[in-house]
Amino acid sequence: MEFIAQGLADYANAHSTVASSLLQRIERETHLDVLQPRMLSGPFQGRLLSLISKLVQPKRILEIGTYTGYSALCLAEGLTKEGKLITLDVNEELYKRVQGYFNASDYSEQIDYRIGDALDLIPALNETWDLVFIDADKKNYLNYYDLVVDRVRSGGLILADNVLWSGKVIDEKAQDKETVLLRQYNERINHDERVENILLPIRDGIMVARKK
Repeated sequence: MEFIAQGLADYANAHSTVASSLLQRIERETHLDVLQPRMLSGPFQGRLLSLISKLVQPKRILEIGTYTGYSALCLAEGLTKEGKLITLDVNEELYKRVQGYFNASDYSEQIDYRIGDALDLIPALNETWDLVFIDADKKNYLNYYDLVVDRVRSGGLILADNVLWSGKVIDEKAQDKETVLLRQYNERINHDERVENILLPIRDGIMVARKK
């Protein structure tokens, strides 16, 4: 998932704003107690998500894939005072832990954390989105995109994580289902005339699509 030399990565981290004590706690406890801690956004990507959110100043954020809540709290930093973030995940086992993190944050009243299948939950959300972050099961990235793109306002953003898939997207020998679907996602966004986009080679790759 890392595409630059570790020394440069460390330098970049050292010259980026430090994450809050709560985010540091989440990072530490996720690595100690939760399976697949590499799924955590982490401090560098988290600061990027925070900065993007602050630039957009969203009233409504949708996050698809909560994990342990790190990215949701980073995105929440840019919410307007009346703003709301809805985050969706299927993992009931993490609910108590993650809700506890949200309750301990400055955004407890603004974060709506829901457990269930996002494919079922999203159509029932009667919102216009300023910012969407897709970071869930890769097989449904295109389905999630199709469900949200028409509900994103002009000038709003759709971010998708892990689109470089540890470099497998450029490995012709890699033909597993998730890699193929991520290639399809990247191609779809790149040719969708409704958006303008850039694929950022940060950590495992973030596709940023701005609705025209």
